[in-house]
Parts: sequence; structure tokens; C-alpha cells
Amino acid sequence: MTASTATDLTRLARVFHALSDETRLCLVAMLREGERCVCDLTAALDSGQSRLSFHLKVLKDAGLVQDRREARWSYYSLVPGALEGLEEAVESLSPMAAVRRVKARCC
Repeated sequence: MTASTATDLTRLARVFHALSDETRLCLVAMLREGERCVCDLTAALDSGQSRLSFHLKVLKDAGLVQDRREARWSYYSLVPGALEGLEEAVESLSPMAAVRRVKARCC
């Protein structure tokens, strides 16, 4: 395994971990519609601010979400292109993809 492949797998694991929670999936779905104020997210999810902050931090650490401050409010949005390539990444993990890789190396 090359260093590049290991780095890609580490990033993919971080993204999958971030998406493995129902609250975080709801946040991503809401942010697909555009930038949202944290107060709107809190109200929509009927969640406490500290709990929501934790989930937003996980998404931000995974490179899926970005934030900006305006006065006393924080606004969150999806990182452009952050979700692109996930379908291909999942497909590459399938058993058939592994068989194709082995056959490609075989003589």
C-alpha cells in the first residue's frame, strides 16, 4: 500500500465516521440546500447548542463542513466538492472491485 493510498483510506474513514450518525446525516442534508445559521440548525433539529456543536465539529474535522462568523452568529455550509467521489469510493470497496484489481495484476 502506498502512502497516498493510506492517506486516502484515512480520509475516507474519517468521512464515513462523520456520516455514521443520524444527526450528522440530517445536518448534511440540511446544508445541501445552502448555508445555514447555527440557530436555524439548532431549532430545526430541536437540539441543544453544545450537542449540535459537537456534531458540527466532527463534520468540520472530516472536511465536509466549513463555518464562518458574522457578528455573534456562526454560519455553516458544505465544503464544495466534499461529497464528490464517495460513491466511487464505496464501489471500490466492493468484492467485485477487489476481484478486478487482482485480475489486472495477474499474468
